[in-house]
Amino acid sequence: MTTELISYPKSNLWMAAIKPPMYSVAIIPIWVGTAVAFAETQVFQVWHFATFLLSAILIVAWINLSNDVFDSETGIDKNKAHSLVNLTGNKPLIFWLGNLFLASGLLGIFAIAFWQKDVTIISLIFACCGLGYTYQGPPFRLGYQGLGEIICFICFGPLAVAAAYYSQAQSFSMTSLSASIVVGVATSLILFCSHFHQIADDLTAGKKSPIVRLGTLKAANLLPWLGGSIYLLTTILTILGSFPIWTLLIWLSCPLANKLVQHVQENHNRPEKVSNCKFIAVALHFWSGLLLSLGFMIG
Repeated sequence: MTTELISYPKSNLWMAAIKPPMYSVAIIPIWVGTAVAFAETQVFQVWHFATFLLSAILIVAWINLSNDVFDSETGIDKNKAHSLVNLTGNKPLIFWLGNLFLASGLLGIFAIAFWQKDVTIISLIFACCGLGYTYQGPPFRLGYQGLGEIICFICFGPLAVAAAYYSQAQSFSMTSLSASIVVGVATSLILFCSHFHQIADDLTAGKKSPIVRLGTLKAANLLPWLGGSIYLLTTILTILGSFPIWTLLIWLSCPLANKLVQHVQENHNRPEKVSNCKFIAVALHFWSGLLLSLGFMIG
């Protein structure tokens, strides 16, 4: 894997390390939570939204940088040419740059709390950050026990969507909680798919990812059920009247789900072919979340 990646131009390695498409995991929960709040209150606080969006992007940047640092300590990234630590050869720089992003992101959250004169949103984001640290950070490293997808679901689903809703409405909502489950599953799919091509490195480092535990074939066969749950849950909640009928627009993203399932099932045991499946999962996450949000705003 290393020699294959090193053969790429260094600019490509930097883009792979920075992971621009992955920042949709910061954008979509804020978008969905805000859309549900707008649907229920007809209020849109633009400065709260913009500040929260920027803060979320900065916090996700901290997660990405700190994960590279923590992975470099276990040796799991020794064959990962697009690790920021490997590219720079300067682990302390990446560590402190990540902390700077975290502090900047939290500053925006404190600003929203100050505007609301309410610390609830700080508590929610602190919970997100704390759980995010336990994913790879010592001494927890819960991602190495196969709990990464659960942490991802909680942080980028219920917690993040609830915080986005609260930043607009200063209250909570069962509808936003239901929507957060859809977002959480779609986000966890990205992490789930990212393990298929690195199963050899995970095994060597003792990381018990779901793909390691299940094997690539069983994991690939589980994927249709995980992806299909996004559409099934949305449809059920629409029939029950919890979601407006327009949220069924999410079905327009179904071709991406089919593409993801087909690609993984055909290439689950071929790392060089399946490595791009996480980017299909990112596209599915982005478009399903965007369409779900649009459905709430129209509805």
